Amino acid sequence: MAAYIISYDLIKNKDYKSLINEIKKYSNWAHPTESLWIIISDDSSSVIRDHLKQFMDNDDKLLVIKSSGIGAWTGLQSNVSHWLKNNL
Repeated sequence: MAAYIISYDLIKNKDYKSLINEIKKYSNWAHPTESLWIIISDDSSSVIRDHLKQFMDNDDKLLVIKSSGIGAWTGLQSNVSHWLKNNL
C-alpha cells in the first residue's frame, strides 16, 4: 500500500459532492486542506486518476501523486496531523 496525494480544481460545473464521495470510498483517507486529499491504496496513480476523472468534467484538473512518505506541515487539525504521522 502507498499514500497518494490528490488535488483537483473543478472549473465550471462544481460537483464536488460526487468526486468527494468517490474519494471517501477509499478505506483510508485524510482531507488536510480544501482541495487536497491523501489516500492509502494498492492502486497506481494512473488507476486512481482514471477512476476519479469519471466524476469530473473535461475542463477540470486532477493531480494524483504517490507520496514519498516524507512531509512537514503546520496548522492542520490535530486528527489530520495524527493521520499523517501514522500513514505517511
